[in-house]
Amino acid sequence: MQEQYRTVARAGVHETEINRSRFICALAPVATEEEAQEFIARIRKEHPTATHNCFAYVIGADASVQKAGDDGEPGGTAGAPMLQMLMRREVRYTAAVVTRYYGGVKLGAGGLIRAYGGVVGETLDAVGTLTRQRFRVATVTVDHQRAGRLENDLRATGRAVRDVRYAEAVTIEIGLPDSEVPAFRAWLADTTAGTATLELGGEAFA
Repeated sequence: MQEQYRTVARAGVHETEINRSRFICALAPVATEEEAQEFIARIRKEHPTATHNCFAYVIGADASVQKAGDDGEPGGTAGAPMLQMLMRREVRYTAAVVTRYYGGVKLGAGGLIRAYGGVVGETLDAVGTLTRQRFRVATVTVDHQRAGRLENDLRATGRAVRDVRYAEAVTIEIGLPDSEVPAFRAWLADTTAGTATLELGGEAFA
């Protein structure tokens, strides 16, 4: 299981011109293959008169889903170099669409590969990337008397407090890397004099 992965920091668009052809790359973070396909369809709708709308996407922290399409460009000259650039930059959960408006000058196979891969790389530089870390969702239950101080202590020690709910007792949901669970249990028992409970939930990335 991957402990972390890199993805695009935000959706973004970058354009470059090569031998009078316009290459417009749109990048977006996507959680599923369906989201990637919806993004590709939306970009195609935005550029109905473009010569080509080529795509590539990578889904999964371990890059388990990789797809690319040339949309009429010679086989392997568009989608494949776009996908290779995403993989080379180790970017996951990301979809890329490169829209080309043909400018009248043929680029040849090598030129196309450089153009499609290159504009994806330039767009990644422009929008930036961020790293998401795998963690376990953990719920701390504590009495009202200790809750305020415990929440402050959690934030002060850099814990990701995701949610706080007040009922008969107070539940504080945090993100906790697996490797830190034993040490956190000991810290929690010490801080709350053994009155708080810790329940481990599912895994997520943040």
